[in-house]
Amino acid sequence: MEVYKTLPEGTLAELINGIIYMSPSPVRQHQRLATHLTSLMNLFVSENNLGEVYAAPFDVYLDETSNAVQPDILFVATKNLGIIHQHIHGVPDLVVEILSDGSKEHDTKKKKMLYEKFGVKEYWIVDPQTKEAIGFELKNGTYIELYKAIGSLQSKLLQNDFQF
Repeated sequence: MEVYKTLPEGTLAELINGIIYMSPSPVRQHQRLATHLTSLMNLFVSENNLGEVYAAPFDVYLDETSNAVQPDILFVATKNLGIIHQHIHGVPDLVVEILSDGSKEHDTKKKKMLYEKFGVKEYWIVDPQTKEAIGFELKNGTYIELYKAIGSLQSKLLQNDFQF
């Protein structure tokens, strides 16, 4: 964590179980989808006063010793806004990861297990090439598939369907 905290602001890096993972900047297709989904979610959350939405790069310290991530999109409910300071120190309510060529295994396995372990209530994985969105809901400490569709992210937590 000490090394992670010394990285320059904006560095695309994550610390998972004490190991630093560096990432190249996302490609156009990834960024267009991330911007679109962030805009849709932010508008809905703001209009309904549900909390706050953030987009990467924005550090989320799941703990203070060995796990800090930069989800593509995250949502923190109003009742949990106390975890937001200069960065997030705690667990977001909802996380969206948009796959990149080099991140598929990282996002679908390593980060899914990490988010499950720390108790992220809803986790979405979106493939920008196929537009497939797979959502997981935390039930009794384990992710259960919530929803799977093409071009649609249907959040149970936010009670809204975001079309992309």
